[in-house]
Amino acid sequence: MTKVKDIFSKDGSLSNLIDDYQHRTEQEDMAHKIFSTISKGKNLVCEAGTGTGKTIAYLVPALLSKQKVIISTGTRHLQDQLYQKDLPLAIEAVASVVTTMVLKGRSNYLCLHHMETLIHNTKDLNYQNMSDLQEVVQWSSSTKTGDINELVMIEENSVIRSKITSTIENCLGQSCPSFNDCFVFKNRKAALESDLVITNHHLLLSDMSLREKGFGEVLPMADVIIFDEAHQLPELASTYFSQTISSRQLLELITDIKIADREEAGDMQQLEGALAKFEKEIRDVRLVFSREDKRLNWLEVWENSLLSVELTKMMISFQIVLDILENVSQRGKLLDNCWQRGKAQYNFIDVYIETNKEESIRWIEIRGHHLYLNHTPVNISETFQKRLNEYNAISIFTSATLAINDDFNYYSRQLGLEECQTHVWNSPFDYQKQTCLYVPLDLPDPNQFKYFDAFIERTIKLLSYSQGHAFILFTSHQALKKSANILSKKIKYPILIQGQTPRSELLNQFRDTEHAVLLGTSSFWEGVDVKGEALSLVVIDKLPFASPDDPVLQARLNHYSKKGMNPFMDYQVPQAAIGLKQGVGRLIRDVTDRGVCVICDKRVVTKVYGKRIIRALPPMPMTHVLDDVRIFFN
Repeated sequence: MTKVKDIFSKDGSLSNLIDDYQHRTEQEDMAHKIFSTISKGKNLVCEAGTGTGKTIAYLVPALLSKQKVIISTGTRHLQDQLYQKDLPLAIEAVASVVTTMVLKGRSNYLCLHHMETLIHNTKDLNYQNMSDLQEVVQWSSSTKTGDINELVMIEENSVIRSKITSTIENCLGQSCPSFNDCFVFKNRKAALESDLVITNHHLLLSDMSLREKGFGEVLPMADVIIFDEAHQLPELASTYFSQTISSRQLLELITDIKIADREEAGDMQQLEGALAKFEKEIRDVRLVFSREDKRLNWLEVWENSLLSVELTKMMISFQIVLDILENVSQRGKLLDNCWQRGKAQYNFIDVYIETNKEESIRWIEIRGHHLYLNHTPVNISETFQKRLNEYNAISIFTSATLAINDDFNYYSRQLGLEECQTHVWNSPFDYQKQTCLYVPLDLPDPNQFKYFDAFIERTIKLLSYSQGHAFILFTSHQALKKSANILSKKIKYPILIQGQTPRSELLNQFRDTEHAVLLGTSSFWEGVDVKGEALSLVVIDKLPFASPDDPVLQARLNHYSKKGMNPFMDYQVPQAAIGLKQGVGRLIRDVTDRGVCVICDKRVVTKVYGKRIIRALPPMPMTHVLDDVRIFFN
């Protein structure tokens, strides 16, 4: 029987498959621990520092266990990387005969019914949309998976992509004329028959919710579930355990009603006028708020704005539309689906307005042109544990950022994992030689008016030392935009700005452009891997504390206070430490990398809680002297 050491040792099977293979004690130890955990039927929460090689460290024991395994990771991109690169290597190393499958959410698969519907309803499509649709039709006859990520010939932001996929609301299920050829159900069936399934947190959490509501399941049952990038789970679980309705959903309902009317009725002039009035009322509700994105407390807004007036008017218009739909719903499946969806959405809003429970938070999000009504649980740990237990599987949670000074309490408390085994494997990188941490003490406090100008001036100086090759990471979009406007005029290096192009394309541009400087916010603090000289400087503007005005944060801090805990030290500081650890982790990605990390927030040194945050970071030599940075780069 193949053992872990036969794979990872200096002359093991991996050494024959990887050029210049380097044996890493941390990687082999992690694989041993995971194999032992699975064998004993235990659960494990573990941190594997950057460079440990954690992906292969959990894939190998998963394969050796001969159990049915689900691996859940943070993004679809990581799913594809796992499936196309890491998994084939692990299978070859173990010499395993295993059936595998990558399974994504329904929005990633072509819906044949929606494609056919769109073909017959093209009057709102422009020339580019028609060209994209033609590409889809040609591709649909040859694809085996229906994964729309295969549509490389169509731009990621093409409107056609959303029109050729289904949602849980507009899917006709077994009533669909294309059900027997449905890619969503074909892929789910294949997953049921596979030994190892790679999915993502979004789909797994969605599956948890569906199981609890009794709506069936998306994922197969498994013996082992491995959560990679597990640091994302608390925030994502909070989102998936919430109930939400948006103006976008209501506008999509109107679009689908119009299509259903044309397909199955076509003689309802009264409906056309009712829909136009309903659409206007939806947009009027959004216009109660200003343009900028924000998160607001429901009760405060309801009592102190025009929201109550406009939302009441919208609900009256909504009811008129539903009354008309009820009378014609028997004419066809599309009309009936729209009526059923509309009733559920109306009832949700009606209950939302009236319900006020201490264990949940009602809050509004303004994002772009849309408004979202959210109902979020204050504490997700019991819900997560209850839903996880439904799988009756061994659970392993791993990431490079779960612990604070080898302490997992903050993370485990959020998901109810206090009874799990824990372990930390530190990074094999030599941070003492490869890095320098610069914390300037002569900059103003981040809350002071003069801070921003001083931050910009210092950043320009640092970029002159590194000659670009930098990430500038911000805690807010506002600071990013303001900085981008100034830096683009004051530095000679190419500037790449988050939002200008898709994230993956922006990263490719950064790797391919000499002396590039990339400005990013939250999505660039994690999941970004740039090795070599291309990235030699990471500048972080402030400690990543969540906005104190955020209604969800306020409710959770109150919850901690009621439990007799210190909300700041037990929740906000650990949250900021984990976030900072992620940002700092962008710098050193390989044993040959060198670089400087800069934290332009002196509170990390001057405040008592700062010491706790610093200790959570990799062991980098720290300086407060700017000239030390110049010497490091020279």
